[in-house]
Amino acid sequence: MANLKEIRSRITSVSSTMQITSAMKMVSAAKLKKAQDAITEMRPYADKLTELLQSLSATLDADSGSKFSTQREVKNVLIVAITSNRGLCGAFNSNIIKEVNRLTQQVYQSKNVSYIAIGKKANDAFKKTDKVIANKSDVFDDLTFDNVADIAQMLMDKFVAGDYDKIEIVYNKFKNAATQEVMTEQFLPIVPVEGNASNAADYIFEPSKVEIVEQLIPKSLKTQLYKGVRDSFASEHGARMTAMHKATDNAKELRDQLKLTYNKARQAAITNEILEIVGGAEALNN
Repeated sequence: MANLKEIRSRITSVSSTMQITSAMKMVSAAKLKKAQDAITEMRPYADKLTELLQSLSATLDADSGSKFSTQREVKNVLIVAITSNRGLCGAFNSNIIKEVNRLTQQVYQSKNVSYIAIGKKANDAFKKTDKVIANKSDVFDDLTFDNVADIAQMLMDKFVAGDYDKIEIVYNKFKNAATQEVMTEQFLPIVPVEGNASNAADYIFEPSKVEIVEQLIPKSLKTQLYKGVRDSFASEHGARMTAMHKATDNAKELRDQLKLTYNKARQAAITNEILEIVGGAEALNN
């Protein structure tokens, strides 16, 4: 009977876990809808703004280029790692950490690499290196364009001041609830558009092309970072919903197996008791 008590205890524990994972799945599903709508509506605007900026920048003379497009010898690199503040979302955070480590150890192994953490998981992973210059995990407490724009402005100031020669952003791009793609984007200096940019010369610019580019660049960079954070936010809820769905299914399967084991053990115990009673009765008759 001690064995039966142990199995009953495990069934209760697994059932409680299943209720928790199921509730977390539903919460993430509700948050995912809002986050998905936000990034879906924003992405075309952000992509078009970046495309326009790159096209205009490509037509400018080298002497009139923006301070944000200055190409310098890469010695100091800043990587912005965007993760979540919480776990229980599968490989969502570990994929970002692996990609940042790959960049540090393979791509920029001979460079001086520093980090900015957007998300507690990124800060926890890299703070032991003493190279995390800022932890902006609180941005997820109130995810607005203005709050993210402050971070983007800090990055622009550090690049212009010459503190860093290259700034990269690493985040999860949202595709659907079950799929997130790890993205590495160059934030600064601005990547010039590839190919022939002669089409931009057909436009009439008012004010001058240089003035337009100078005004568009800060807005475009802030939008680019906000899009990355928004992508990561939607990906987090998609990854957590998927992970909790799988955890709920696994818990249900384990509970069913334990119930079957419990019924078999209970049946065996009852059978043994019946055999003992019958054996005792026969011994009395003899």
